[in-house]
Amino acid sequence: MANRKLKTVSIDQLVDKHIGKPGTKSRNEFEQELRLDILGHQIKELRKSKNMTQEELGLLVGVKKAQISKIENNFTNARFETILKVFKALDTRINFTIEPAT
Repeated sequence: MANRKLKTVSIDQLVDKHIGKPGTKSRNEFEQELRLDILGHQIKELRKSKNMTQEELGLLVGVKKAQISKIENNFTNARFETILKVFKALDTRINFTIEPAT
C-alpha cells in the first residue's frame, strides 16, 4: 500500500463545510435542533435519576406517556409551558442564558 499523508481538519471545519457556516439558515437550524436534543436528553436523565417512568412523569405534567417520550427523543416541538411543567415535576431548577445575536 502506498504511503499516503492524511490531512487533518478540525470539527469546526467539518461542520462549516457540511452543515454551513455560522449565521447561515442551515447552521442555525442545526444548532437549534442540537440544543433541543440536549434538552430532551437532560430531561430523560433527570427522570431516570428519580426512578420515574415516562408515564409517571406524564401524570405529574398532565400529558400522556407518548408526549414525554417525544420530548425526550426530540420528536416534537413541545410547548414551552409543557417543558417548564416537566422541570417543575422533576423538582429541578433551570437557568436560561439569553444573548443577542451577533
